[in-house]
Amino acid sequence: MAKSKVKNEIRMLRFMNDEMTQQALAEAVGVSRQTIVAIEKGNYSPSLELAFKLARVFGKQLDEVFSYDDDSKK
Repeated sequence: MAKSKVKNEIRMLRFMNDEMTQQALAEAVGVSRQTIVAIEKGNYSPSLELAFKLARVFGKQLDEVFSYDDDSKK
């Protein structure tokens, strides 16, 4: 499976948030811990709804959590 072009800051944000566990984050947004692992590793791009939920948990705007690596502009 190819890596996603959607990049994220979830791991950093978890640690800045009292070292929140992947399990705690998963429970907060209603997904499995494995889904959080896959998103953090860039193996899975979350739905728009899940992306907003993740950003909201950290009190951030969507573009502060996720970015799109568009290499066609290089």
